[in-house]
Amino acid sequence: MTIDDKNDVAETLDPAEKKPHIIRRLYDWVLKWADSPHGALALFLIAFAESSFFPVPPDVLLIALAIGKRKKAFRFALICSVGSVLGGMFGYYIGYNIVEISKYLYAHDYNFAIKFIDFAKEHFHQQYLQAHGVFQGPYGVWGVAIAGFTPIPYKVFTITAGVLDMPFIPFIVASALSRAARFFLVSTLIYKYGEPIKGVIDKYFNLLCFVFIALLILGVYVVKYVF
Repeated sequence: MTIDDKNDVAETLDPAEKKPHIIRRLYDWVLKWADSPHGALALFLIAFAESSFFPVPPDVLLIALAIGKRKKAFRFALICSVGSVLGGMFGYYIGYNIVEISKYLYAHDYNFAIKFIDFAKEHFHQQYLQAHGVFQGPYGVWGVAIAGFTPIPYKVFTITAGVLDMPFIPFIVASALSRAARFFLVSTLIYKYGEPIKGVIDKYFNLLCFVFIALLILGVYVVKYVF
């Protein structure tokens, strides 16, 4: 069979028969847990993993579980929140120990580590100091809180907070408040409106999150600089 023949066959395949993208396969895998008796445990573990490395947000399973058992919607939100905050702590631990591992390698004169650290010092030292200062101040709390509530990848901020040694207690508080606000908002909508609200959440939830954060920041600005 020639290359052209193979291309012709590929074009005639039903799109449903083509192998879906890996993210779509993960998405479908997450949804399958909604029909499992271990759905709540899966929700906890997925929320935990998503806060440091897993690409599919736990909202997918949270919505499916809450629709299936609306009376347990807030219980699912609590499970999701706890799992996500604990996962954020794990992400922080990963980021923090990246620095510690680098220090260890540097102290034991591993050539490749020395070359890497010297390169980092030469090219990124100033940027690191600036970012470190940001994460040590209130902007770090805002960054974690915004990432925890909006579709901005929360995992990026959990690891970065650890790398830049953000104070741990403010990190936990910002994570807990923002993650709980997000997941309880989803569960509240499901509990009140049921399955019909799912389409609205899928279509407009991310936009509403950004609008809410923008209004919150504007409100803080008005209180601080106007009154």
